Amino acid sequence: MTRDYKKEYENYHSKPAQKKRRAQRNASRRKAVEEGLVRKGDGKDVHHRDGNPMNTSLGNLQVMSQSKNRSFARTKTARKKK
Repeated sequence: MTRDYKKEYENYHSKPAQKKRRAQRNASRRKAVEEGLVRKGDGKDVHHRDGNPMNTSLGNLQVMSQSKNRSFARTKTARKKK
């Protein structure tokens, strides 16, 4: 079964709340670039420590590798381990 990106966008990514969250994630990345913490193409992600992309304070942001940021340990029910 192939992934239906159009349907995924219509059902999730186009919602106003998700657009705002994505805009805040992008703003966090821009803030980290301005601070000199990351560069384009460096393979790093800007991680939100509290998991809230709306909180863009520098104390909440952390730079880590993409593989580390996108591979949190999961429980048997696919929830993130604490």
